[in-house]
Amino acid sequence: MNITAMTDKAILEELGRRLERLRLNQNMTQIALMQRAGVARIVVQRLEGGYGCGLENLVRVLRALGALDALDAFLPVPAVSPLQLAKLQGRERKRAFSPRRKRIHT
Repeated sequence: MNITAMTDKAILEELGRRLERLRLNQNMTQIALMQRAGVARIVVQRLEGGYGCGLENLVRVLRALGALDALDAFLPVPAVSPLQLAKLQGRERKRAFSPRRKRIHT
């Protein structure tokens, strides 16, 4: 599957299908997941339906499914670029910047 070619909606729907499959593989009802995760049933329904939810609710559902470690694979800790580190003389970058716009004198 080429996720970069998918729309945001399609990605949410795929995430919902995967979460539903994970729940069903554990022979768990939506109500049992809701209770275990400490979220409202509509949260589980919206997630599985591809509508998304807040990050806190996603973390709770993943924890209840025993799949919290999937977040580490989802967004691993980024390494500092050796080139940036050399450029910054060993200091880690703390901010992004945008180039200054040139003023047009009229």
